Amino acid sequence: MRDRFKGPRFRRLFVAGAVIGVIVIYAYGFEVTRVTFDEVRSETRLTQLTRIMRALAQPDLLEYDQEETDVDYAFHLPCPETGFPETPVRGSGPYMIVTPVCAGPKEIVTIEGFDFLPDTRGPVNFLTASGVKLQLGNFTVDENGQWSIKAELPNRQPVEVAQIIQATARLNVGLPHVSGTAKAVFEKIVETVFLALLATTFGAILAVPLSFLAAKNLMSDVRAPLTSIALMLLGWPLGILLGFVIASLIGQFAESLFADSSFLAGLLGTALVFGSVVAVRREKTEVDETRSKVGRGFLFAAAGVLAIALIYLLAYLAMAVGDALIELLGPLGFLGNFLFQLGDALRFLTPALSAFVAGAAIGGLGGSFGQRASDTLDPSTVRLINLVAAALAGAALFALIGAAINWFYQIANLTRTFAIPAIVGAVLGVALSLRVDSRQPLPIGNWVYYVLRTILNLVRSIEAIIMVIVFVVWVGLGPFAGALALTLHTIAALGKLFSEQVENIATGPLEAVQATGANRVQVIRFAVVPQVVPPYISFLMYRWDINVRLSTIIGFAGGGGIGFLLQNYVRILDYRGAAAAMLAIALVVSTMDYVSSAIRQRYV
Repeated sequence: MRDRFKGPRFRRLFVAGAVIGVIVIYAYGFEVTRVTFDEVRSETRLTQLTRIMRALAQPDLLEYDQEETDVDYAFHLPCPETGFPETPVRGSGPYMIVTPVCAGPKEIVTIEGFDFLPDTRGPVNFLTASGVKLQLGNFTVDENGQWSIKAELPNRQPVEVAQIIQATARLNVGLPHVSGTAKAVFEKIVETVFLALLATTFGAILAVPLSFLAAKNLMSDVRAPLTSIALMLLGWPLGILLGFVIASLIGQFAESLFADSSFLAGLLGTALVFGSVVAVRREKTEVDETRSKVGRGFLFAAAGVLAIALIYLLAYLAMAVGDALIELLGPLGFLGNFLFQLGDALRFLTPALSAFVAGAAIGGLGGSFGQRASDTLDPSTVRLINLVAAALAGAALFALIGAAINWFYQIANLTRTFAIPAIVGAVLGVALSLRVDSRQPLPIGNWVYYVLRTILNLVRSIEAIIMVIVFVVWVGLGPFAGALALTLHTIAALGKLFSEQVENIATGPLEAVQATGANRVQVIRFAVVPQVVPPYISFLMYRWDINVRLSTIIGFAGGGGIGFLLQNYVRILDYRGAAAAMLAIALVVSTMDYVSSAIRQRYV
């Protein structure tokens, strides 16, 4: 039976069927995409295409100062009821003749010009009685001072008085100079480059640590007992809440200090806080090893509070100094603005950073305590701790998920969004504690890996042009919204690329460093980082190139940069301006390609 389907006849039938299948697929593809060449042969579309292509081939980079001469022709639209009007009397200088001398809306007329200066050019406009200017076409004067065009009259309501057909002859004067369009394009392309630079830099800074957490070879061997995992899950939200509340209260105090006191008082407060932190740090180093760990924990907490206060006061100090330097430095005032914005960003981000640090600290403390309890206590006690801790951790985790769902969908029902999820989480926690052994290490690293990779894939799947719409609502139109959108997209994209590079490193150095008893941070520092630095640099340069090109797209959604200018040129049909913008994009991308190639040859 099998030999029957291996003969040459069967192969020919199979090939014929495959060819027919491919033809059917592409035929349906033509149907779906509406492939037709009828419009391609349209004379109107060919004329429009020619005009656009010629405009794109002449980017608006240079311009002349121009002298303009307006020549008017009184024209009736439509013809008056008393008969055809008389042809205007020719005067001295340039003049026009329109054939016929009057016509109805949307009719074709021939407009001729005589005695114009040779080699001048300009538009022909129809001026209505209400003052509206409608362009009929453009003319170019020959060496005999003549020109001729055919134009379609506008569809206007009839009026009794004559209206004006006006030809504006423009003569170039002096030497060419950089056009206003070229200056605008230069400003926007510089904005685009730095927009992409900031997005790439900050995106890479955040993507690097995420890449280690999203690398399976580093996370697969991370295991911990249920006690450690449950207490860590309980510690994270508690620490985040405490850190955010404490940082917010300290921020309010620091703001009132600078609002009600002079600049000197703020500087004095900064010095006092800095001295307190130094004193606490010195006292910590001199603590006797026999002192309780609880006491040292309070000492660390006090140092953290003082550190938050110092950060806030430094932020307000930077804002005050930067604001004073903006006018003082004159042309270099952007340095003062940079210092001011750094202080404002520090003030804005301190609560979130404090919440994250506090969550990591308390979560890590809970995990360490759980690991120690699992190692030292008897199994029955550990099982009891697991039962309670897992139930509380599951309830807290599912309650937080329910709160997030309630925020998005505004269910406004605590039973559905809080009570039921908490009960379900507690039940699942109890079931897990009963299912696993009290001291069995669970693959928490794999959980972190899959959750983080899923988040990166979800964020990466959302195009930057969608992200910029959200950020425009938050921070307003402009390059800042574009930089935020590109930063978020860069984090997801580089996080994936970096993590895959970590997964492909050689295992020899990794095993050698692990054999010395190094902790996880030391393993990453001495075995992983040296292997991934060259490809990280290569990916970083490539991402900068991508962000420059993406900034062209997000500009269409209000993200600033050259794309915003290009959109305006296309919308007003200024294809010469659009050509200048596209030329600038091409030059920047090509330059960056050469620069990144040189950097890769030097460091990669």
